Amino acid sequence: MGMFRRLEQRLEEATNRVFARTFRSEVQPVEIASAMRRAMDDKATSTAKGRSIVPNVYTIELSETDYERLAGWGEDLDDELIAAAEEHCESQGYTPGGPLQIRLVESPTLETGIFALRPSTARTIEDPYAVTPPPAVTSPPAPPAPARSAPSPAAPARDEPEPDPEPEPPAYDDEPYEAEVSADELAPEPPVPAAVPPKPRKPKRVNPADRPWLEIDGDRYPLMGALTVLGRDDGIEIILDDPGVSRTHSEFRVTTDGPHTIVAVRDLRSTNGTFVNGERITSLHLEDGDRITVGRTSMTFHAGRR
Repeated sequence: MGMFRRLEQRLEEATNRVFARTFRSEVQPVEIASAMRRAMDDKATSTAKGRSIVPNVYTIELSETDYERLAGWGEDLDDELIAAAEEHCESQGYTPGGPLQIRLVESPTLETGIFALRPSTARTIEDPYAVTPPPAVTSPPAPPAPARSAPSPAAPARDEPEPDPEPEPPAYDDEPYEAEVSADELAPEPPVPAAVPPKPRKPKRVNPADRPWLEIDGDRYPLMGALTVLGRDDGIEIILDDPGVSRTHSEFRVTTDGPHTIVAVRDLRSTNGTFVNGERITSLHLEDGDRITVGRTSMTFHAGRR
């Protein structure tokens, strides 16, 4: 990553923080997916075998408002973020350091619209529901018995008075004592079942045929990730060999609203602009069959089978 690209990212992050504090916009999954992609690019480490290892555990710290909203999505949010991470690894040739995992954490110091991403690497994923057996309690060793002293020589007999005889025990009734015990007390207590940890969840695989896609010069470009960038730069998802296209020209954001998939295109301050059905746009939700033009390249948007 060059110096100018890093400078662009820092300016973009600073701008996002300012707008989030001003307008209190909520954190969107596409923003988290974009941050995960940047973390992979920044943290990629080359090995002697020519592989690029990237973190596989991504902890997202959120404000109380954003945490309650995103945590309610459950496994659907994890599946989308993991699918976006897998797609980026495949396109860049990265190898995660272990199974991909998403962790949402509530942070009282963050404001609405601000989140922090903590990437890390773990070869195995700890089950948060695993039951840890309590440590065994061992009783302290008994103190050694005092050594017996040797018996002293017998003393000469003395004329001592005989002890009084022990008193006879008092007489009791022959009838046995019957305590009042209820049936519930006599019934044995049912055994407490041991807590069984749930089976680890397997990431849901995304079928490319179900995803929205772009048709460019007869070729099919599925929008597999939550965020897809189009332009002339070698480090982005869709690369166009068109001198009228900027390095990072426009981006496509894929989100879900229940069973529906929503795709929006946004112009990234390109030189020649982004056009949808002949009209220049800044940001717009796409419909199936929309015609998109960037530079001298035209493409058709298809909504997929969802």
